[in-house]
Amino acid sequence: MAAAGKVTAVTVTVEIATEVTPRLVQAFARLIPQLSKSSPPPNEAELAEMVAAGSTDVLVASDGDDVLGALTLVVFRIPTGVRAWIEDVVVDDAARGRGVGEALNQFALSVARSKGAKTVDLTSRPSREAANRLYQRLGFVARETNVYRYDL
Repeated sequence: MAAAGKVTAVTVTVEIATEVTPRLVQAFARLIPQLSKSSPPPNEAELAEMVAAGSTDVLVASDGDDVLGALTLVVFRIPTGVRAWIEDVVVDDAARGRGVGEALNQFALSVARSKGAKTVDLTSRPSREAANRLYQRLGFVARETNVYRYDL
C-alpha cells in the first residue's frame, strides 16, 4: 500500500485482443468474478468466439504483464445507423481509482467513432457510484428510457 500522500503511478496500455492466450484466459478468470457473482468467466473457447466476432472488440488494459481491466465493445448496424454498446467494464480491485476505467472507455469511444458509430450506449447500476461518475465525466448522458430484459 502506498504511503499517505504518495500515489502509485500506473502506465495503462489499452489494446484490442486479437488472440486468446493463457494470460487472457487467466485475466478473465480473475476479473469476471469481480464484476458478477452470478456469471462464470468465459472459457478459452468463449473468449475465442468473442475475439473472432466481427462486431465485438475485447479491449484489455494492462501495465506491462499485468492485466488491469477489460471492456467489451459491440458495434452493429441497424436501420437508423451504426450504433455501439459498451458491456462488462471491469477494473481489477487493486487498480481502481488509477485511470484504468477511463483509459478503457476512451479507447472504446475512439474505436466506435472510427467504425462510424453515431452513438455509444451503456448501462450501469446506480450502486456503482464511481463508475457512474466516470461515465458522466466522459460525457455520457443518462437517458429517459426503460431497459427491459427477457430471460430465456
